[in-house]
Amino acid sequence: MTTISPFLSACRGLPVPFTPVWFMRQAGRSLPEYHAVRAGTPMLDTCQRPDLVTEITLQPVRRHKVDAAVLYSDIMVPLRAAGVDVEIKPNVGPVIADPVRDRAAVDRLRPLQADDVSFITEAVKQLVGELGDTPLIGFGGAPFTLASYLVEGGPSKSYARTKALMHADPATWHALCDVLADITLTFLRVQVDAGAAAIQLFDSWAGSLSEADYRAYVQPHSARIFAGLDDFSVPRIHFGVGTGELLPAMAQAGADVVGVDWRIPLDVASARIGSDYAVQGNLDPALLSAGEAVLEEQVRRILAEGKAARGHVFNLGHGVPPDADPGVLTALVETVHRLSAA
Repeated sequence: MTTISPFLSACRGLPVPFTPVWFMRQAGRSLPEYHAVRAGTPMLDTCQRPDLVTEITLQPVRRHKVDAAVLYSDIMVPLRAAGVDVEIKPNVGPVIADPVRDRAAVDRLRPLQADDVSFITEAVKQLVGELGDTPLIGFGGAPFTLASYLVEGGPSKSYARTKALMHADPATWHALCDVLADITLTFLRVQVDAGAAAIQLFDSWAGSLSEADYRAYVQPHSARIFAGLDDFSVPRIHFGVGTGELLPAMAQAGADVVGVDWRIPLDVASARIGSDYAVQGNLDPALLSAGEAVLEEQVRRILAEGKAARGHVFNLGHGVPPDADPGVLTALVETVHRLSAA
């Protein structure tokens, strides 16, 4: 079915007729049809309704003609399903009722069972039936990023409590990340078992770490997740924000494709990680409002830089902003396809 997909081919370093495109956060907040279908339903509740997940996931595929769908979900979904009291507050983000700051709190966390997220299985199966030749990307949160929310109690700019726990009580830190790695691995395996054709591991906030801390305290746990997917043949994407100095370590955790934000050119990123990896990225989301001429110039640059890598999947360097013009995204997909096929 999806074995000849340009997206999957690019992830595997195979020839493609054009550079494939998808956007992080393409399913959701920038689309008026998303707000219409989700009106009055809290986000995490929406993520537990297969009918809504299916419709929202399909919306950007219909509108933008992107080369892959990404499951409408959230990295907090498996934590909530495992019993963590978490709420996504508008204009704030995930808020944890009882932060995890000692070994006793870690020991109270329970594993995730596949049956806890049966709604994901149902949604993915529905989507695979609807998408046809368009592959579905599943995703999950990496242990460090999940741990940062649990320890801080919500979003943070400094991750001070997280880093303090990491260094002051490494045994508790590693125990916490072990639990979170198991939860994310179960969540990802459920998605692939149901038909997801690729996965992305979001370590959104790993860029707050030094390379030494990343390798000592984070990489082993993300590597265990990737290794736990070895029996599947799906491409594995690894992404974080502000991770230019961490890219080799993130690749070595077990990715096939390394997501690159806008702070580093793709050819430089490829030189850092080596020729065994495809890259994904990396238009600055802020430039979506810079006008057609600027976007075409930036697309040409990124496509040229992406040729240095084993394969290239065009994306933004982070998620679609909520105020992005959907028409600009649709035109961007067409521009990437047109210029890369020339």
